[in-house]
Amino acid sequence: MSSMYDGYKKKLKEAGYKLTPQRIAILSAIEENKGLHLNTEEIYDIVKQSNPEMGLATVYRTLQLLEELEVVTSLNLEDGCVRYELYNDDGHHNHHHLICSNCGAVIEVEGDLLEELENKIEKEYDFEILDHKLKFYGICSKCKNLV
Repeated sequence: MSSMYDGYKKKLKEAGYKLTPQRIAILSAIEENKGLHLNTEEIYDIVKQSNPEMGLATVYRTLQLLEELEVVTSLNLEDGCVRYELYNDDGHHNHHHLICSNCGAVIEVEGDLLEELENKIEKEYDFEILDHKLKFYGICSKCKNLV
C-alpha cells in the first residue's frame, strides 16, 4: 500500500474508522482519474468493475464520510452533479477551476491565487479563512478556435 494510503489510514483511524477495501477502491478511482472531477455515479461505475458487490449506496455513504474527514472535497460545477477530488497533502484545496460555458470542460489552475487576498481579509476582519473555492466561467481555447 502506498504512502498516499498511509495518510488516509491515519486520518480514518484518528476518527475511529478503518481503511476498508471499499474505501481504498473509491479513493483509487478518484486518484487514478485526477482532474476529471468524477461524480458519484462515475466513481461507482469505475469501482464496480473490480468490486461488483459494492452498491451505489456504499459509494454515496463513503464519499460523505471522506468529505466529513476532509479526505475528499466536493465540487459543484453547476451541472447538476456533485463532483469529487482529493484534498492535497496538507489538507487544503489550493487550486481553482476554469469552466467552459460552451462545452463544460473543466481546467484546473494549480496554485493558490488568493493567498495575498486571504491574508488581507484575515488581518482586516480578524477572520480565519479555512478554505475557499474559486471558479471562473468563460470559453476554453478549443471552443474559441471553433468560432
